[in-house]
Amino acid sequence: MFGLDCVFGDTSMTCILLYQSGLLQRLPFNLVPTSPMTDSIYIIGALSAVIFLTELLVRKTWMKHLGTAILVIVFTAVLANLGLLPTGSTADNPVPAYDFIFSTIAPLAIFWLLLPVNLRDILKAGKKLILFFLFGSMATAVGVFVGMWVIDGAETIGPLYNALGGMFVGTYTGGSVNFNSIGLHYNMMQEGVLYGGAIVVDNIITTFWMITTLSIPKLLSHVWPKRTGQEVSDYMGEVTMGIEEDSETIHPIDLGILLALGLGSVWLSEQIGMFMPSIPTALILTVIALILAQVPQISKLPGLKVLGMFAVYLFLCVIGAYCDLAALGQLGSLGVSLLIFTAVTVTIHGILVYGLAYVMKVNPVIASIASQANVGGGTSALALARSFGREDLVLPSILIGSLGYAVGTFLGFWVAESWLPLLG
Repeated sequence: MFGLDCVFGDTSMTCILLYQSGLLQRLPFNLVPTSPMTDSIYIIGALSAVIFLTELLVRKTWMKHLGTAILVIVFTAVLANLGLLPTGSTADNPVPAYDFIFSTIAPLAIFWLLLPVNLRDILKAGKKLILFFLFGSMATAVGVFVGMWVIDGAETIGPLYNALGGMFVGTYTGGSVNFNSIGLHYNMMQEGVLYGGAIVVDNIITTFWMITTLSIPKLLSHVWPKRTGQEVSDYMGEVTMGIEEDSETIHPIDLGILLALGLGSVWLSEQIGMFMPSIPTALILTVIALILAQVPQISKLPGLKVLGMFAVYLFLCVIGAYCDLAALGQLGSLGVSLLIFTAVTVTIHGILVYGLAYVMKVNPVIASIASQANVGGGTSALALARSFGREDLVLPSILIGSLGYAVGTFLGFWVAESWLPLLG
């Protein structure tokens, strides 16, 4: 019997049913049946529903004290660990929706939220943020050293304990780029269980630290020391739910312009990055956004905050989804050791960063954003700045995230080669 070909215009489900029945010889355009859990339409719809629900709870219930940013992380983490959403995207089990959010939506959030930035406020706010970011990087190095000592890394991890420590210094200074750069040098990818376990634990700790840095300024605002002549509200900055700021009337023309500018700028930054690989793409995109922000007709476009915050919330949803507790349990004793190590690392980091801010009477919001730029990266720091209502810290958040890319690998190698061998 002759098989049938599925022609252009047929529905995907029809093609799949014909293929499974044996009546169809081949699927067009590499079309393959996908699990509902990895279907992009299902995932984007579910994440959008999470954002809707959390915004509703923040506006209507006592959960307004938690804020949308925390709730989208927690709710998505719960759904993912209940099996209603994927808990991550890997080369073996890709989740296109998550990959798209990381590769395109997160940069769009950066672009849209940078367009209205007031450059006159940047230098004043940026000095302290840079100081605390650099201090936080060294605090991470100290935390890694103490963490490896606590778990006796040379014994529990093995000969590559120093490489693993260096990777975490890199990722908690700059990000996954630094993590993988150091890992490649030590051939860590060949140690599948250890490398995979490190990624799982990193994702879990990053999620919990995002919640922590969002919570500390809100919880400690009334006991934090303030400078003479300053009220707590002035010192902390007004942390709002952003309902008024993020409510805008937007016309289809505005939406078309914003999408064209945003997607075009992300594409252009990637093209430039191919010719200038030593410069982070996020930094190139930041420069493009700042140039366009000098045009009043662009910087005042309606919809910038609405689209920017929705993109940020999608990004935070995926951060929550990557908190895979089941995968941690499958690692056994190694997972416990890695979890203790990373927990000690970020705890020491946090104590030192917030301790310095407390002693210097510096706004804990500054410490939170700097710490999140270390542990979670520039996009996470931007999400924090926006959640705290600190528009003046949006651009510095991105810039220190880019600074982390530059110094993370060097600091990681230094700790791996000079500090951690002392524990062997």
